[in-house]
Amino acid sequence: MSSLESAVVASESDTLGHFINGEIVSDQRRSAAVFNPATGQVTQQLALADQATVTTAVDAATAAFPAWRQTPPNKRAQILFRYKQLLEQNAEPICQLITAEHGKVIDDAHGELGRGIEVVDYACGISELLKGEFSKNAGPDIDSWSEFQPLGVVAGITPFNFPAMVPMWMFPMAIACGNTFILKPSERDPSPALLLAKLFSEAGLPDGVFNVVNGDGDTVQHILDDDRVQALSFVGSTPIAESLFQRGSACGKRVQALGGAKNHAVILPDADLENAVNALMGAAYGSCGERCMAISVAVCVGEETADKTVALLKDKIAGLKIGPGVDAGNDMGPLITKAALDRVTHFIAKGVEEGAELAADGRGLEVAGHESGFFIGASLFDRVTSEMSIYQDEIFGPVLCVVRVDSLDAAMELINAHEFGNGTCLFTRDGEAARYFTDHIQVGMVGVNVALPVPIASQSFGGWKRSLFGDLYVYGPDAVRFYTRRKTMTQRWPANSQAEKARYAFPSS
Repeated sequence: MSSLESAVVASESDTLGHFINGEIVSDQRRSAAVFNPATGQVTQQLALADQATVTTAVDAATAAFPAWRQTPPNKRAQILFRYKQLLEQNAEPICQLITAEHGKVIDDAHGELGRGIEVVDYACGISELLKGEFSKNAGPDIDSWSEFQPLGVVAGITPFNFPAMVPMWMFPMAIACGNTFILKPSERDPSPALLLAKLFSEAGLPDGVFNVVNGDGDTVQHILDDDRVQALSFVGSTPIAESLFQRGSACGKRVQALGGAKNHAVILPDADLENAVNALMGAAYGSCGERCMAISVAVCVGEETADKTVALLKDKIAGLKIGPGVDAGNDMGPLITKAALDRVTHFIAKGVEEGAELAADGRGLEVAGHESGFFIGASLFDRVTSEMSIYQDEIFGPVLCVVRVDSLDAAMELINAHEFGNGTCLFTRDGEAARYFTDHIQVGMVGVNVALPVPIASQSFGGWKRSLFGDLYVYGPDAVRFYTRRKTMTQRWPANSQAEKARYAFPSS
């Protein structure tokens, strides 16, 4: 472990602490184990924040807010520029931590971090993004203008599957807008977040502006209960997203909560099938399927299209290299936990029970030298129907379902009827079909010949239906709207000092 990596560990123990007010804080009252998914072994203990620790973090963020709020946006941007440089310089140790605790292959970790850095890059333009509007002579001798002011202390609750990227969807923009931030990362892979916080401090961020509290569901409730937390961003499962949205909103907090997904790829008969299947392989099995934008359903239009797609998928699945993420030659690493492995295995058994055709079975995979790791191979189901649980539920593992339909309209009806509306894509050479699909599909993020249509940093990320609770997406322009509130000023400087009569009619221009 490098000196930079070891800095995230509390010096007096092997227990990971919290990052509060610019320093690592030890907290031994509650703890949980952190595993290496490739070995199945406990690597260290993690402190779980109780109410006292959360209060300390909110105290620090509250105290830091007045000065940070008044820091000019260009000064905030200068710190963000330095932060971006430090992230790029320390990409390898950050990604090694991601791989060690999440399990994804190292190249995937670098891709994740790169997308997070893009948001930091976008946040560096905050001076332009926060420009308000001005109307001279809105009325007689009256000027009117608006500006965007920060909310105060805001928080983010992030999932295990992207321990660097998803937090970076939130805190760079929130902080650039003048807020102070409390991050509660996943307790399964907490080390990357602590390192991200330490590097931000090294970039010159004042103490208390960015704090990390590690914890579990109880920790989240303590964050929700604190009246000083003005807004909450969340990414995770739909039941929790809905619960946090309802409770947070009831407490008067601004909430954006991104939930689950069941992303479909539609393959038309005219598609470039080789390229489509290659894209499907990466989208379905990359990161062991633990992505909210993973393609988990391939909707093939026509029997011939389906037969060819399944045959190609089976051939490519047979060639997948599966093993520890530290080996860059591997295509897929392990699942995050033993519980996740059991869940995915259960769904595969359920699919067989429900009558789907198991064309490739990933169960029972053992990786030499890593027999206790949480590994599973890629699975492929054919002739799946919409009533089956493997179609309805988010499996969050390397399981791809093939559904056969006879038309593009039938494929779209299937997608539009699903409770989730996160991402989808269409593979075709037909521009008319693509235009019709993108215009009428009821999904928030749509790709054409792009399997993972994740918006760039200058756009915004979010789904429809039960994939998002709240009005605004994360990062991009929506982040400025979410992390600020508009204030509009109207002022009058009469041309002379003569007294005017009182007017009782409602004022107009």
